[in-house]
Amino acid sequence: MALLPILEFPDPRLRTKAVPVDPAWLAGEEAQRLFDDMFETMYEAPGIGLAASQVDVHKRFMVIDVSEEKDRRMVFVNPEIVARSGEEVCQEGCLSVPGIFADVTRAAEITVRALDRHGEPFELAADGLLAVCIQHEIDHLDGKLFVDYLSPLKREMVRKKLAKQRRADAA
Repeated sequence: MALLPILEFPDPRLRTKAVPVDPAWLAGEEAQRLFDDMFETMYEAPGIGLAASQVDVHKRFMVIDVSEEKDRRMVFVNPEIVARSGEEVCQEGCLSVPGIFADVTRAAEITVRALDRHGEPFELAADGLLAVCIQHEIDHLDGKLFVDYLSPLKREMVRKKLAKQRRADAA
């Protein structure tokens, strides 16, 4: 397995809309290795979700594990939310926007339909942290970031803070 570089805001590649995955691709070694590399990258970061777009692979899939033990790996290929209800505000962070956290309003409960890492279809009802994470990662696949939910002023402050942080890290 290998750690993959994670794109960081404001990298324009994060705005690329991911293309649907051909289910035949899932049978290959490349797909399975990429899923494993993404899990390793996500755990190392550390995070609970990682969309392919964040590692500069613009295919419609993501990996998630919201468990404390890091033992409930979930792969969502071609995910789509088919139902949503309620509303909740949750403080979110993002591996592509390191060190920044903000309140985001999302659906409290969702139902998502996707393929697993082997191409088997499934449907999952989710709430709480898992529902937030799924919605956050699907946004990435659509070229949207959690900072897009912020006011333009706050988004610009985030951009400047990250640029300052990068300059300090490079020095």
